[in-house]
Amino acid sequence: DADRGPDRNPGRAGRAAPPRTGRRGTRWARALWRRAATPGFWLEQGYALLNAPLALLDLAAVLLGLGLVASQPFALVIVLGGDQVMYGEGIVLTRPAQVLPWLLLTPVFAVLAAYALGALAGARAELARAVLVRPRRERELGTRLVEVTASRARLADAFEGERRRIERDLHDGAQQRLTGLIMTLGLAKLDADPALVAKAQDEARAVLDELRDLVRGIHPSVLTDRGLGAAVESLAERSPVPVAADLRGLRDRRPPEGVEVAAYFAVAEALTNVARHSGARRAEVAAEFADGTLVVEVRDDGRGGA
Repeated sequence: DADRGPDRNPGRAGRAAPPRTGRRGTRWARALWRRAATPGFWLEQGYALLNAPLALLDLAAVLLGLGLVASQPFALVIVLGGDQVMYGEGIVLTRPAQVLPWLLLTPVFAVLAAYALGALAGARAELARAVLVRPRRERELGTRLVEVTASRARLADAFEGERRRIERDLHDGAQQRLTGLIMTLGLAKLDADPALVAKAQDEARAVLDELRDLVRGIHPSVLTDRGLGAAVESLAERSPVPVAADLRGLRDRRPPEGVEVAAYFAVAEALTNVARHSGARRAEVAAEFADGTLVVEVRDDGRGGA
């Protein structure tokens, strides 16, 4: 092998792998920078700084509680050893009999110390929750509220599309067929039994009216064509209880379609309750749309309770 001469590619064997420490340090620095850019990082840092003096307060409270509980047995040991115990300048204990009443207060001191430490722990927990947990929970609740609002809007749009499809199918299908049936029966009067044909024609007309009422119940055409004011006036005219409608606040502008639909069915349900449950002799409906807000009021002179 020595005769083969020098290696034709000396750098291949001698090249060392690039150090990975720098890459790891860079990734760590980037991760730390991304973490520092979040609000939660600074909340945690602030709580850590606040926690340092509070930890000393906790230690002092624990030592004070333990000292308060252990002071009376310790005082008894001191007196039995021949020394005296002084509480201030006026109370000097030199005999065990003098220490005994204070020793009986040890359970009371223990309960007070436990209650005080528990209250301090609860306060510390509430502080940690307020600083670390509550802002994050509020952000999560805000995000969930946006998602729920968006999902409700999607459901409302889907319901509106389905309602329009049913209305279109009824209008283009069953109503057209029944209209043709009525016309055919009208022509058949000339050749068949007039009484029988007239009865069939009346039944077909009644079915057509029922279908139209069904379409109105799903979404009244007057609401689409003329707006909430005309639709509420139509409800007032069909109500068995006399209804006075004050809809001057709807003459200039129309609310959005979804708001009109919700208000219409709310008024319809309210007037239905007035007729069925209140025993009222008269009712009033007032509506006003201003500054992007629709206000609808339904009143009656009945007993309420529905």
